[in-house]
Amino acid sequence: MPSDLTDVPIDDLLKEVSRRLECSKKPERRLILIGPPGCGKGTQSPAIKDATCTCHLATGDMLRAAVAAKSALGLEAKKAMDSGALVSDDLVVGLIEEAIKAPQCTKGFILDGFPRTVVQAKKLDEMLAKQGAAIDKVLDFQVPDALLVERVVGRWVHPASGRSYHTKFAPPQKPGVDDLTGEALIQRKDDNAETLKTRLSAFHSHTQPVIEHYAKKVAVLQAEKKAAEVTQQISKVLGL
Repeated sequence: MPSDLTDVPIDDLLKEVSRRLECSKKPERRLILIGPPGCGKGTQSPAIKDATCTCHLATGDMLRAAVAAKSALGLEAKKAMDSGALVSDDLVVGLIEEAIKAPQCTKGFILDGFPRTVVQAKKLDEMLAKQGAAIDKVLDFQVPDALLVERVVGRWVHPASGRSYHTKFAPPQKPGVDDLTGEALIQRKDDNAETLKTRLSAFHSHTQPVIEHYAKKVAVLQAEKKAAEVTQQISKVLGL
């Protein structure tokens, strides 16, 4: 919603007021989405975001945005990336800490792509604890490895919104074009079978312990099912 509302249609204003009133009644939620590449997180996260009035934080997108904005953390991240080094966990947690101060994160957040290790999870927990907060729920998107290749190689995404499509399972109305904006879709360069095997190996060895770290807060989703059925599982878990 623009700061100057002069030219905004009254119907749009009323809808936004109604949305904010509904959001004000919702509880705060701090969620983590965990799952292997192609598990459907990208398909489900926009719906979760809208239903919970939270903000969606994908750490890869946050890093790229910080670098583009040339913020202090962004410049530090760029220095690391340019040297071929990994961006430090402390820097990523710092980006998250800054991001959750935004008005759209008042009701909480959905973390997608972080934490990927127990060390990262502990650093995240420490940051939230200083604010008197904690992770409320971890959604564990489980899909058998054998089903993931077909999902990944046919995946296309809308970069600006994060909306995800699939040439077979969830095709856009017009090939290569986002349904809502008409903008071009892209296919990530690592969405191929060879890269997937490497990523799956890393996921199982590093990320599975994160699920164990949050064991009491984990809700297992049978994410190999159709998107609508997975949405129903999520709604039940979150009480939506």
